[in-house]
Amino acid sequence: MSQAGEERIAPRVDEATSEAVGKLSEALEWVERARGALYEFHQLSGHADKTLGEAIDALTAAGHPRAAAQLRRELHGRNVLAGRWTFQIVEEYDELYYRPFVDADERIRIRFTGGRRHVHEARMKAAEREDAGRDPWGLGA
Repeated sequence: MSQAGEERIAPRVDEATSEAVGKLSEALEWVERARGALYEFHQLSGHADKTLGEAIDALTAAGHPRAAAQLRRELHGRNVLAGRWTFQIVEEYDELYYRPFVDADERIRIRFTGGRRHVHEARMKAAEREDAGRDPWGLGA
C-alpha cells in the first residue's frame, strides 16, 4: 500500500477504535442531514409566508379587503412555534446541538485518528479493492 494510503487508514489505530470513531462520524452525518432538513423547513415556511402575503395583496386588489385583512391578522408573519420564527429555531439548533456535535467529532478524531476523517470507510474501501485484486488507492475501477 502506498504511503498516502497508509496515512488514510491510520494504521496505528485499532479496528475497534476505528469503528467507534466511524460511528460517531456517521452520527454527525445524520445531524448534518437533520440540519439540512431544518434549513429546508425554514426556507419552505418563509416561502409560504411570502406567498401568503402575495395572496393577501391579490385579494385586496380583487376587491376583498376584509378577507385579506382577516388572513393578515390570522396568518401572515405568524410564529411557527410559540415566540419563534423559523430562523430562531435554526439558530438555536446550531448553537445548542450542531456546533457542539461538530466540535466533539473533531476532538475525538484528533485524539484517535490524528484528525483524519473516514478512516473506517477508507479501510473498508481498501479491503474491498484488495479483495477484488485492485490497487487499494488506484484510479478508476
